[in-house]
Amino acid sequence: MDLSFTKEEQAFRDEVRRFLRDNLPREIAAKVSAGKELEKDEILHWQEILNRKGWLATTWPAEHGGPGWTAVERHIFAEESARASAPRMPPFGLNMLGPVLIKFGSDDQKARILPRILDGSDWWCQGYSEPGAGSDLASLKTRAVRDGDHYVVNGQKTWTTLGQHANKIFCLVRTATEGKPQEGISFLLVDLDTPGVEMRPIRLIDGGHEVNEVFFTDARVPVENLVGKENQGWTIAKYLLTHERTNIAGVGFSARDLERYHQLAQELSRDGQPVADHPVYALRAAEIEADLEAMSITNLRMLAQARDGAAGGVESSLLKLKGTQIRQEIQDLYRSALGAQAAPDAEDLSENELTVPVDAARAAPVYFNNRKLSIFGGSNEIQRNIVAKELFRG
Repeated sequence: MDLSFTKEEQAFRDEVRRFLRDNLPREIAAKVSAGKELEKDEILHWQEILNRKGWLATTWPAEHGGPGWTAVERHIFAEESARASAPRMPPFGLNMLGPVLIKFGSDDQKARILPRILDGSDWWCQGYSEPGAGSDLASLKTRAVRDGDHYVVNGQKTWTTLGQHANKIFCLVRTATEGKPQEGISFLLVDLDTPGVEMRPIRLIDGGHEVNEVFFTDARVPVENLVGKENQGWTIAKYLLTHERTNIAGVGFSARDLERYHQLAQELSRDGQPVADHPVYALRAAEIEADLEAMSITNLRMLAQARDGAAGGVESSLLKLKGTQIRQEIQDLYRSALGAQAAPDAEDLSENELTVPVDAARAAPVYFNNRKLSIFGGSNEIQRNIVAKELFRG
C-alpha cells in the first residue's frame, strides 16, 4: 500500500496553501488561533469565500455543488486549513445533512435544500441528543405522530450546538413504539420558526453560549419534511454519524496544536530549565507525538484504501476514539505547561499581566471546552463497543 502523496496531490496542497494565504481574513484567523468564538457574520463571511471558490461542501459530488474531491484531497484541505487557523465550518448542514440528503433525500428535497446550505440562506443544527438519550440514541422519546399531511412533534432535544444561529433543525423522532427501539425512529426536518418550537440557551462553565436545548410542544411539521422512509431514521443516523466521527478526529488540528506546544515549550521554564527539556514534559510530548504519528498513518491507510475504491468501515470509530483522546491530551499538556498563566480568559488581563501569547492565555477555557470531544458523535465508550463488535466477533 502506497501511503505517499502523488505529484498531483502535492500540487493541490500548494494550491490550497496559496488560497488560504491570499483569502483567509487575518482577523478571523487570529480569533481562531486564540480559541475565541466567532460571530455568525464572520463564519458566513468565510463560508461565502469558500463557496465562491467552489471549495465549501468538501464531501459533496460536483453535480450537487461540491468540488468533487477525492478523500485524499479532502484530507489535504482539512490539514492545511487547520494549520492556517481557518475557521472550521459548522458541520451540520455541510458535512451531515448534505450527504444524508444526497443519499436518502427526494429529488425535491435536494433541489430545495442543498443550494440554501451552500449560500448560507439556511443554518442547520442537529437534534439528536435528549436529556435521557445521549450516546444511547435508541432511547430517544421525542414523538412525531402522523396527523394527515403533518407530524405533530412533542419532546425535547439538548446540547444543540450553535442552535442560536440556526433557522432549521434536523431531528431524530420516534414514529413507532413496536419492536426494537431502533426500528421506530425517523429523520425529520423542522423549521425553527414553527409554532410550538422553543430554543433556550445553555450557559457553559466559561460563560459561553455554544449549546442549547430545544422544546417541541404540538409542533406541526409537514410530512414532506421526512427524509427517507418512515422508521428508516436509525439507518440514516448511522450513515450521518460515520461522517461526523471522522470529522471529529481532527488530525490536522492535533498536528497544529502540537506544533504550537513545541514553540511555547521553548519559551517557558519549569524548575530552572525550558519546559521543552524538562523530563516530565518531554516524555509526555514524545508519547503524544508517537500516538499522533500512528493515527496519521492510520488515516493515510484509510485514504489510500479510498483512493483504491475501498469503502470505509470501523476505521471511522477508531479515528474518532484515538483522535479525540490525542486532542484532549495536547490541550492538557499545553495547560499544564503554562501553569498559573493558563488564565480563564486573556481579555481579563492587562497588557502588563499578560506574559504569554493570547492563544496560550486561553489554554484553560479551550481545555475545558474540549472535554466534550470524547462524548459527542457517540461517546468513546460506544466507539470501543463498535470496534469490539466489528473486529472481534467470532
